Amino acid sequence: MSDPPTSVQGMTTGTDLGAAHDEPVVVRRRLSPSRASDFLTCPLLFRYRTIDRLPEPPSPVAARGTLVHAVLEDLFDQPAERRTPEVAQSLVPAAWERVVADDARLVDLFTAPEAVDPERDAWFASVDALLETYFRLENPQTLEPAEREVRVEGAVDDRLVLAGIVDRIDVAPDGRIRIVDYKSGRSPGERYEDKALFQMKFYALVVWRTRGVMPSLLQLMYLGDGQVLRYVPTEPDLLATERKLLAIWSAIDAALAAGDFRPRPSGLCRFCAHRDLCPEGGGQVLPMPTTRLEPLG
Repeated sequence: MSDPPTSVQGMTTGTDLGAAHDEPVVVRRRLSPSRASDFLTCPLLFRYRTIDRLPEPPSPVAARGTLVHAVLEDLFDQPAERRTPEVAQSLVPAAWERVVADDARLVDLFTAPEAVDPERDAWFASVDALLETYFRLENPQTLEPAEREVRVEGAVDDRLVLAGIVDRIDVAPDGRIRIVDYKSGRSPGERYEDKALFQMKFYALVVWRTRGVMPSLLQLMYLGDGQVLRYVPTEPDLLATERKLLAIWSAIDAALAAGDFRPRPSGLCRFCAHRDLCPEGGGQVLPMPTTRLEPLG
C-alpha cells in the first residue's frame, strides 16, 4: 500500500504554495516504501510530496487499486464458506463508499451522472475483472490470515524509522511468516523485478527487526495479468536493504541541509503531477521552505 495523497480541494497555484509555509516544515525521520521510491525516482518529487505536500489529482488507476484492496480486506471478514467471487463483487459498493469517504478527491473521479456514465461502468467492470483474477490465484476459503492491512514500524540504527502498511501477513502453525501484497497492475519484466521486490524486502526487514522472525516468503500477486512473484529473503538480502535505506536517508538529510532537491529526468516525467513546477516541464521549482528535522524518539 502507498501513502495517502493530499487532498486537491481548494487547490492553490504554484506561487501560493511557495508562500504557504509560515512556520518551518517539520520533516519526520521516517521512510515508507513509497517515499523511499519517490526519492530514488526523483528527489524533487520526494520534496513536493513529503515536504511541500503538494496536492495531486485523483488517479482512476490508483483508486481502482485502493478499492480492490478494500474489497479483499472485507472478504476475509466473511466466514470461510462465503469467500466466493459473487460475495466479493457484492462487497464492492460498500467498499467504494468507504474509500470515497476516506479520500474526498474521489468524489470528482467521474463527472457524468452515474446512470449515464459508460466510463464509470467500464471502471467498475475492470474492478470485477481484477477480483475474478484473484480467485484464480488462490482460494481464500482455505486461508486465515494472521493480520490484514497491518502497520509495521521500527527504528533502524537510531537514525530512522521505517514504516508501512502490509496487505496481509500469513503465519503457519510452525511460526513461518509469509508477507503478501496485492497489485492491481501487471507483473514487471525480469529487468524490473528487483525494483518491485524493494517494497517487500522493506516490509520483511521491519518484521525481522521488530518480531525477531525472518519472513520465509514474500509474495506479490499481480491481478492485472494473473502472475505471482515469489521470493525467499535471506539475511544478506535484508541487511543490504537496510544499508540501502540508510544511504537513502543520508542523501535526504544532505539535501535538507543544502535545501536542494534536484529533479531527476526520466521517462516517468510525462506522468508527473508536478511538471509545471519543474524545469523538465518548462516550469520553475518552488522556493524551498524552511525545514526542521524532527528528533528521533
